[in-house]
Formats: sequence, C-alpha cells, structure tokens
Amino acid sequence: EEQDTIQKSSVMLDLHSSRMMPFSNTWKYGILALAILFLLVALTILTCQVCQLQKCNRTRKKKRCHSRGWVRMKALNGIWGKKTPPLLHDAAKQSNADIKASTLMLGRSQELRTEDFSSTSSDLGLLPRSRGTLKFSLLYCRERCELLLTGLEAWGLPSRGCAESAIRVRLLRHIPSHIPGLQCMVQEWKSQVVKNCCRPAFGDHFVFSLQDAEVEKSTLKLEVQRFDKYSRNAVLGEVRVTLSELKASQSLVLCKELQKTTKDVVGEVLVSLKCLPISQRIEVGLLKAKTTSPRSTAEKNVYARIDVSCRRHREKHQKSRPRAHTPLIIFNETFFFHMPEPPAWDCTVLISIYEVDSDSRHLIGQATLGRRRANEAADHWGLMIKSIQQPVAKWHPLLI
Repeated sequence: EEQDTIQKSSVMLDLHSSRMMPFSNTWKYGILALAILFLLVALTILTCQVCQLQKCNRTRKKKRCHSRGWVRMKALNGIWGKKTPPLLHDAAKQSNADIKASTLMLGRSQELRTEDFSSTSSDLGLLPRSRGTLKFSLLYCRERCELLLTGLEAWGLPSRGCAESAIRVRLLRHIPSHIPGLQCMVQEWKSQVVKNCCRPAFGDHFVFSLQDAEVEKSTLKLEVQRFDKYSRNAVLGEVRVTLSELKASQSLVLCKELQKTTKDVVGEVLVSLKCLPISQRIEVGLLKAKTTSPRSTAEKNVYARIDVSCRRHREKHQKSRPRAHTPLIIFNETFFFHMPEPPAWDCTVLISIYEVDSDSRHLIGQATLGRRRANEAADHWGLMIKSIQQPVAKWHPLLI
C-alpha cells in the first residue's frame, strides 16, 4: 500500500509539472516581447528629443549671428581677416570698388544711370537722408576757466536694431602755422556705452580746462559711434561747435543734426618711398614728423606703425623704435615690404603715430599714401613708380 501511494503521488507530480511547463514559457516570452517594445518606444522618444534639440541650436545660432552683427563684421574684416585701422580700411574699400569697376565693363552703363538719377534728384531738391540728431548743453565758467558739457541725447539714428552707441568728444584748438588748418587736440573723452536703446541718453558730464583767451580758437567735436566689440566702431556722424558762440556764465542748449565726419590736420610727416621691382619690394622711409606739443608736461614717448596692403593682401605691420615726443620727431628708419608683380602695384601705405602712456596709447595722427589717394599722396606714389630704385621724399599731413 505504501508503494501504491508513492507511485500515485509521483504520477500526480509528473502531471502537475507537465501542466505548469507551457504556462511558465508563455509568461517568459510575453515579458521579453513587452521589454523589447518598451525599448523601441524609449529609443523613438530619444531620437525625437535629439532632433528637437538640434533645431533649437540652429535657430539660436542664427539669432546670435543677426543680433551680434557677425555678418557686418565679416563684410568689414573679410578682406584682411584682422582688424584694420580706419584709414586703411577706407582705402581698401575704395580700391576694391575700383577693381570691380575695371573688371566689370558692363557695369559702367548702370553707374552712369545712377549718376544721372542722383543729379536729377539733386536738381529736384530732394533732401538727403538724415543721419540723426544730437542734443546737448554747454556752459563756460569764466571764474573757474572750465567748460561743462552735459545733457547728451541722440535720436533719429540710422535704424539697425537697437544697437550699442557711444559719443567721443574732442576739444580742438587752432594753431597758426604754415600748414593750412592745423589744429591741436587739447583733450579727448568718451562717453559710456548705452545698450539696446533707440534713443540713447548719455548721463556723462565732461569738464574741460580752458582759458578765456583760448575760447575763440577752440572747437568742440562730438562724434556719435555705433559701438561694436567684434570689429572697429562705425562713426554715424559728427557735430562741431565753435566755442566763440558761447557767452560766459550762460547755459547754451543745442540741438543739431549729425553731419558727415571729416578729418582734422594735427601735423605732418616726411616719408620717402623707393620702388624695387627686381626684388619685388617697396622701401618705406620714415624720416621726420611735426606734431603739436604734448598734452601734458610729462615726458612721453611716441612710435610709428606702418601698414602696407596691396589689393586683397596685407603685409605684416612694422613698428619704429620709441622716440621722445617733441614738436619735431626724428625717426630716420627704413622698412621693407614684399610686393607682387609691378602691374599689380596698386597699394596703400598707412602710417600711424601713437603716444604711449604707462598703461595705454593714444593716436596722434595718420597719413595714407597710395595710387588711389587724392592729390599729394597720389603724386608721391606716381613719382615713386617713375623713379625706379631712387628714393622720393615728401611731406604728408597727419589726420585724425
């Protein structure tokens, strides 16, 4: 009997195990299929999130390019790849325009049409586009011998979004000399930068030390600049005020439209040029420079920087040794620059003279030479090309 019971129990266990085996396998395969399905759903969601993140990054980059002005920076610095001084940059734009005009002969007819249209518009009396308006107040205190400039505010500036703007103030004094229009920069200030404002109001107060006898010979120059931290600042326009109009101890509120910026003569420099076609080089000799007296009585040094560019190629700049800042500065240094073939000698030479302080430098003046420049600069360049391997020296005005 015991054996029969044992056999019956074993048979029951076998039947029970045979019934449970297919049930457990079904659960296993079901759970595996469900896990695979969840994995596929998770991968799909992850792929969608990555695509949305890439789209957001692209739109942010486009907005940054438009807001930061990268397109303008590339247009200004795309030729050189670096920051260029103001006069050299203007000369580069002018030479590029001449190159395009000489290569594209079909565009001459269109240029003539535009000139005719501009002449007809001037005959009809159409007003030019306004550069903007600048408002400020001046007060001259004769007891303290001080000139106070306050209430700087600008509006109507060329619309390029609400960009950053600043004002540079210069006090100039006329000096009698054989150089026509020679002036001395007495003081220079720069206002704070106003960001994201279409009508900027500058809260700066500028005080200039000015003697009573110097008021008649002094001029105040205010330049409105579009501040750009990625490239050089763009000057929107200027306002000049002759201080002889001021009356002592009376505040004068002025509201004037911005005019096209002009350069001021602050000295002259003696430069020699020599053409060396065999070695494909040009020799720039910096001989002398006549400047006005230094701003302060402290002894300061000056140095010159020479930049040479030929069409779309810019040579590495060179600097002179420091010299003492005196009314007549003697350099007597020569600099050699590599130039391309003689038919392509359409180049520009920029000479910049800086005054060095302990912590900064100040631009005294710049002189530009080249074939595309006007009057004496172009004549000097033509004499250099005619006088092969012979130095030709000439005086040129220093502008600021």
